[in-house]
Amino acid sequence: MNQYIQPSASTASSRIYDILRKDLVGGRFAAGEKLAINALKEQYQVGLSPLREALNKLAAYGLLIQENQRGFRVPTLSRDELDDIAKMRLALEVMAFEQAIVRGDSAWEADLLAAEHRLKCADMTLDKDDEWERLHTQFHRTLVAPCGSVWLLRFIEQLHDQFDRYRRLGPKMPVIRQELDQQHHELVELALKRDAETARKLLDDHIRKSYDVALQCFLEHG
Repeated sequence: MNQYIQPSASTASSRIYDILRKDLVGGRFAAGEKLAINALKEQYQVGLSPLREALNKLAAYGLLIQENQRGFRVPTLSRDELDDIAKMRLALEVMAFEQAIVRGDSAWEADLLAAEHRLKCADMTLDKDDEWERLHTQFHRTLVAPCGSVWLLRFIEQLHDQFDRYRRLGPKMPVIRQELDQQHHELVELALKRDAETARKLLDDHIRKSYDVALQCFLEHG
């Protein structure tokens, strides 16, 4: 399906970056696939200059590999990389959540409750996968938002995108999703209670369960 981009340079580059980022994370392109520039121009109805700018940014971000300063390829997948990504998520995301619980204010508490409510509503309609994924990402961003470190948030966001390349390989698993979503609710409750120690342990378990899902998807479909 074509997705139309306005031709103004900076706006077009930003918009195609966002669309391609979502498509790369969501598995629209196969791991290891070489991207054809002309095909992308036609598919996304975008000019060469903003497209190349977006592709260069995605390569710097780690969702593409630039080859010989000209072509671009989707990174391959590997068990070692998945293990490394999960390990870094455990270290950085848990640390950020602990800091967020200490630093977060009443506005953060309201944002958490709203993010959880939106995600819960999306869970009731499992066929709306894109919307659930967007709200799921927003929920996890909200959990750690007031951690106090811009760089920590950037690293976590990048790790989430890389992790989701594995997790989204396979079909949805409603039973596991229900268990993980219950943990979403519990994470919010613990944050509101300012129980950082219990919250840290629960988020650690949540990430490990998500890793099990991603590993299963990789082993079956990677």
